[in-house]
Amino acid sequence: MESTIFKKLALVMDKCRYIAKSGINEFHGYTYVTSADLLEMVNTALCELQIATTVDIELLDLREVSTAKGNIDKLATIKAHVTLHDCESNESVVLTGIGSGQDSADKAVMKAETAAIKYAYMLSLCVATGNDPEADKFVDERVTTSTPIVQSKLNTSNHVSKPKGSSSNQAFVCSDCGTGITSKVHSYSLNNYGEALCMNCQKQHHRVA
Repeated sequence: MESTIFKKLALVMDKCRYIAKSGINEFHGYTYVTSADLLEMVNTALCELQIATTVDIELLDLREVSTAKGNIDKLATIKAHVTLHDCESNESVVLTGIGSGQDSADKAVMKAETAAIKYAYMLSLCVATGNDPEADKFVDERVTTSTPIVQSKLNTSNHVSKPKGSSSNQAFVCSDCGTGITSKVHSYSLNNYGEALCMNCQKQHHRVA
C-alpha cells in the first residue's frame, strides 16, 4: 500500500518553504522567527490536508543558574515529540525537537516547550528563514585580521583563558573573536548562549533560552 502521509508532508513542506523573521530582540539587536508565526503557517497547511497533531513532552534537564546580576533563574531543557496523524489513512509520523528556556519565575519549562516544538517543525519541514550561521562575514573578517591574542584563543579551542596583561575587569576573552570581556559579560553569555561571547558576537548567535 502506497503511503499517503508522506505525500501530504511533501505538500506541507511546499507550503512552508520560507518564513520571515517578525520578532525583534531589542537588547541584542537581532530578528528571529516567532513561534506564533511559525505555528500559524504550519497548522494552516496541516489542517488543509487533514493532518492532526499531538505533542508529548520529555523533560531532559531542570536546574538553577546564576544570572549576570547575581540572581537565580531556572533553566529547563525539553525534548518535544510531535506526532502527525493523517485522518484519512490513519498513518502517523513523529517529529522531534530540543529546546531550552530560562526564567526567574515558573515559565522556564513553558519557554523550553515552545522552543522545542518550534524547532521540531522548522528542522523537520526544512523551513527557510533567510540566514545561514556559516555565512558570517564578520566572523571571517575577525579571524583574518586577528591579533596574537585571537590566534592564541583559536588554538586553544573553547578553553577560556586570561589575556596577558589584562586588568581585573577583563579576565576573560570571547571564544569567537578573542576580545577581552568582563566577568559580568562572561557570566551572562554562558547562561544565555552556552559559551563566552563579547556583546558584539552575541548578536551573531542564538540564545539557548
